[in-house]
Amino acid sequence: MGHLAAVHDRMLRLLGLGERAHPELDTLFLLAKDREVDTSSAAEVRRLRGEINLTLNAALTALPAANWLAKHTAISHEDFAKEPYRNRYSVLLSRTNHAAYHHEQMMLAAKAT
Repeated sequence: MGHLAAVHDRMLRLLGLGERAHPELDTLFLLAKDREVDTSSAAEVRRLRGEINLTLNAALTALPAANWLAKHTAISHEDFAKEPYRNRYSVLLSRTNHAAYHHEQMMLAAKAT
């Protein structure tokens, strides 16, 4: 869940919708090796994920439909001219698939316990 919170927090900047609220999540949930000790509480991670998702949802909802096909911030103008499918909408689709993948992992883990 912390991994998803960090990834979704990064989406704000990637989509050009604002600055990240919690870049400190990267260290623990994106850069740390698997199986390293997580010192954050589950309740705090849930709270942060909820906060990030509310902010992201508000920004995505406010984005005009015409802006979905604009470039995201991780691609240069030159590369975007060659590959216009690398747009904000493609980021949203890939992150949605990413979240679905981890959701299934959480469901399988819950069944195993």
